[in-house]
Amino acid sequence: MVTRDFKGTKKLTAFIFRQQRFKILVWLIGLIGITLSVATAYPSIYKEEQSRQAASLTMENPAMVAMLGPGYEMEDYVYSVGAMFANEMLLFTAIAVAVMSILLVGRATRGDEEDGRIEMIRALSVGRLSYASAVMIVIVITNILLAILTGIGLASLGIEGIDLEGAFLYGFILGVTGLLFGSLTAVFAQLTETSRGTTMFSFMVLIIAYFIRAIGDVSSEALSWVSPLGWTVRTGVFIDNDWWSVVILLVVAILFGLIAFYLHFIRDLGSGFIAAKKGKTHASPFLQTSFGLALRLQRTNIIAWIIGLFILSSSFGAILGDLEIYFADVELMQAFIEVESEYTLTEQFITLLMAIMSLISLVPAVMVVLKVKGEETKNLTENYYSRAISRTRILGSHFFLAVVVSFIMQSFVALGLWSVGEAVMDEAISFGTTFTSAYVYLPAIWVVVGLVIGLVGMIPKFTGLIWLYIVYCFIVVYLGDLLDFPQWMNSLSVFEYIPQIPVDDMNIMALVVLTLIAIVLTVIGFVGYNKRDIAG
Repeated sequence: MVTRDFKGTKKLTAFIFRQQRFKILVWLIGLIGITLSVATAYPSIYKEEQSRQAASLTMENPAMVAMLGPGYEMEDYVYSVGAMFANEMLLFTAIAVAVMSILLVGRATRGDEEDGRIEMIRALSVGRLSYASAVMIVIVITNILLAILTGIGLASLGIEGIDLEGAFLYGFILGVTGLLFGSLTAVFAQLTETSRGTTMFSFMVLIIAYFIRAIGDVSSEALSWVSPLGWTVRTGVFIDNDWWSVVILLVVAILFGLIAFYLHFIRDLGSGFIAAKKGKTHASPFLQTSFGLALRLQRTNIIAWIIGLFILSSSFGAILGDLEIYFADVELMQAFIEVESEYTLTEQFITLLMAIMSLISLVPAVMVVLKVKGEETKNLTENYYSRAISRTRILGSHFFLAVVVSFIMQSFVALGLWSVGEAVMDEAISFGTTFTSAYVYLPAIWVVVGLVIGLVGMIPKFTGLIWLYIVYCFIVVYLGDLLDFPQWMNSLSVFEYIPQIPVDDMNIMALVVLTLIAIVLTVIGFVGYNKRDIAG
């Protein structure tokens, strides 16, 4: 009986690997390449003992603890570059691996089910659980490869403080974190009825896990234990090398995997345990418009992103008040910060924070436009064009919605940061400065949205490449100075041209030029979309 349920798993595993090989390869090369590149740069950045001591004091700051997790003892930083590397890189890399697993599992499970692919496969001589098993085997092998290759790569660099055991522990922390969120996504694939719901719930759990860990690391360590990301940053990698977190993450991942298998076995194909809400009998006049329909189809996703971004920005706003107090009497830090600057440490910190938050705000805006391509792939756009409606109107509705979403996301990022900061700081950053520092990134976001429109209109098969560009922009913003990129590489990121308010002066000309570029890219996309075949 059991053997029959898993019949054909081997062939389906090979099929899914072939289907997802490009995505898996890009993710592995990107994650491993960035990890090794950053690790290689650290010995040249922290050459002297004094610089390592200063960096260790920075890591004790509550703002940095909330962002990166708890740090090590000062002597650990002084004698081990590996400790500094792990403290600054482990958490964000683990989150990136979690995102990889969520996207791969969500696409291969509920996504393929929505497209009817699993129904076709189940019509063949395969077991009931064979496709789900194949997906999980693929995600397990992918994360194991990531863990082993990362461990081998770090160990082979010969960097002070990065030993063989620590290197493999670092790699396996990433691997089991990815496996955990992959298994969790598989559970949501059984609970929800759509791929959108699967990925949305998975990303919500990831954001909540980060938020709980941030609060717990600053105020209550017991709270951090509730979050799997809290386990990730408590291994003492390269120093204590505690493997218990890896074991716990692996056990929980297996548990979620078994739950996913059970739920998949007892449910009907195409159904979910969380039933979709029954709609109204008659649509409102607004819903009958192309913009109204686009908004309605993505309403839940947009609201989830608003809540997540507001919570995330509020959590950072809560610890801004500690920045000035923490560094006020630390003489060693005076040599490494711009104490003579007319701007406070809080204002200098917000420039980096707002750039990162703006990149996160970019994601839901891009998803709005990609919805057009997704509907086209599923042949659902035929429902539009069977009526008297133009392609320009359909694409224009999604473009306008993306612009509105970008403005809303930036507004809530600024609101969360300012409102909580106002409550906890003696001299809070003004309302106008906070919102200006957020809105100034809108032209850059619109350029990326315009680029997506261009890809959808001209070369729809390559729309997925936009995510590579977004990742590249994040690398430039977060690691560009650390890796000492040449100027031409930094210039490829559209966010490089945004003035960092309040530290930089407002550059109206740069914002106008970026807006014009966004308009040109959008027009090109509209022209291409009207001329090409819908089959793309």
